[in-house]
Amino acid sequence: MADADESTLTFDRARPPAGRLEAVAPLIRRRIAPNGGPFTATGTCTYVIGRGRVAILDPGPDQPDHIDALLEGLPGETVDAIVVTHTHRDHSPGARLLAARTGAPILGCGPHRAARPLADAEVPRLDASTDTAHAPDRVMAEGDSVCGPGWTLVAVETPGHTMNHLAFALPEAEALFSGDHVMAWSTTIVAPPDGEMRAYMASLDKLRARSEQTYWPGHGGPVREPARFLRGLAGHRRQREAAIRARLAAGDTRIADIVAAIYQGLDPRLKGAAALSVLAHLEDLVGRGLATAQGLPSLDGTYAPA
Repeated sequence: MADADESTLTFDRARPPAGRLEAVAPLIRRRIAPNGGPFTATGTCTYVIGRGRVAILDPGPDQPDHIDALLEGLPGETVDAIVVTHTHRDHSPGARLLAARTGAPILGCGPHRAARPLADAEVPRLDASTDTAHAPDRVMAEGDSVCGPGWTLVAVETPGHTMNHLAFALPEAEALFSGDHVMAWSTTIVAPPDGEMRAYMASLDKLRARSEQTYWPGHGGPVREPARFLRGLAGHRRQREAAIRARLAAGDTRIADIVAAIYQGLDPRLKGAAALSVLAHLEDLVGRGLATAQGLPSLDGTYAPA
């Protein structure tokens, strides 16, 4: 799911079309679900890994037509595993539809969980919202793997966008399925209480130490130079933090004022996402002692420099 601001990075704006199964690499086929929008590009990327006996990663939203078409494109093949990166409704509900059709087990991320205890009356606010019904047959942790003929998927814990977010390495292709943690077309929203900025930044650093040559994300096209792109993402977040601290020093005390100052010209549909992104940074700044909040950090809270 995309963030609201993208001004400091060079993105690949190619929009691969939804609605067809296509080979994008020797071991990888992709079908994009027809759920395009401002946060999802042309839709959620569902990946088929392997040939003959395959894994399907991120079956997408609760759209039976997408699952039907996906299976129609795999005649004579067997789905051995259904793998899920995280529990947003544009990624995980389709796993249950696919499991009902194939009998394959659901693997990958665990049930949805918030980054912290929720305050009174607080609920997750992401546009795509959370899939609280996700209950996998096997929860995978760092280094766990699932294998098939000629392919291996290895779990890489990447919390931040959600706290249960997993990426999956495909060593045979020097590739990583990066879910919504890293996308070529946009930055990623980190929205409390679902996500946490400190965890997101640590996960970026973790991926920077890895060697995969191509990332296949949850939306949009591939990341072809991940090392360079990860440096850009980290720099973008540092610049955003610096801009927020500058607005606090200038006397802005509310998130709405900060958003108006640093997201000028923003598509009105993305203002809510921008506010959540600023909240994530403010939570991190308060936790590090670099800003103060009256009470717990919240969207309608009051903030000041430390």
